[in-house]
Amino acid sequence: MRACFAAELRSPLNKSGLKRLRSEGRLPGVIMGLNKESDMIHISSHEFQRWFRNGGAGLLEVQVGDSNKIPVLLEGLQRDAITREYIHVDFLRVRTDELVRARVTLDYVGTPKGTKLGGILQTQSTFIEVEALPQNLPSSITVDISELEIGDSLLVGNIELPPEVTLLSADNELLVSIVTPRIQAEDLEAAEESAEE
Repeated sequence: MRACFAAELRSPLNKSGLKRLRSEGRLPGVIMGLNKESDMIHISSHEFQRWFRNGGAGLLEVQVGDSNKIPVLLEGLQRDAITREYIHVDFLRVRTDELVRARVTLDYVGTPKGTKLGGILQTQSTFIEVEALPQNLPSSITVDISELEIGDSLLVGNIELPPEVTLLSADNELLVSIVTPRIQAEDLEAAEESAEE
């Protein structure tokens, strides 16, 4: 089921006004896009945090007062540099009948066989770029890496996507690899050199 945030319109606020709003458990934000006037809003900070902690991605809806629900994507999120609390959110209006480009998070699961044998897991990227209708955008993609051995790599082209989602990232882009530890590789080279002597 798609998340829906109940929102209230707000007027432009100065720094102290925004701080007061946040102290009341509200997260200031804006809804923009589709060549419409931007709407300044505020939503429940607690509800947003819960949604974001649970993967917070993909299509969602914002309902301002009693108006119709607006389909949106999360466009931007600001956090306080010290407290790391969310201080502002940007939502992008979308049409459900038009393709959108988005980053989708990759959720790597499993312990690679290669790491059990001393290999080191190197993660190059945790997302891919895709295009789809907003309602078909996956919030994340689970990728099982448990079969990767030392020397194996996972490329973008190895990821299975739903048929209604088009991959935009390059097929040969490296996501994950299992490498031999540097010390172990140096020991192996030294052993080979002494064996040759």
